[in-house]
Amino acid sequence: MEARVGDKIVVHSTHQGEPERTGRVVEVRGQGGGPPYVVQWDPDGHTGVFHPAAGSCAVVPEPANG
Repeated sequence: MEARVGDKIVVHSTHQGEPERTGRVVEVRGQGGGPPYVVQWDPDGHTGVFHPAAGSCAVVPEPANG
């Protein structure tokens, strides 16, 4: 998994009926865009260090400014 500052992280629910969790990457601490990431979580804006588990989340790239 690779992410850049500004990318969206979507954490898939592990239980039926639970919503996905989303946030924005504010810092990449791993080499080459790898984890861990510091993420600002929706909807309240709290931040935390995030270590993704395999297959549990997706990175949505920040749209390119053109």
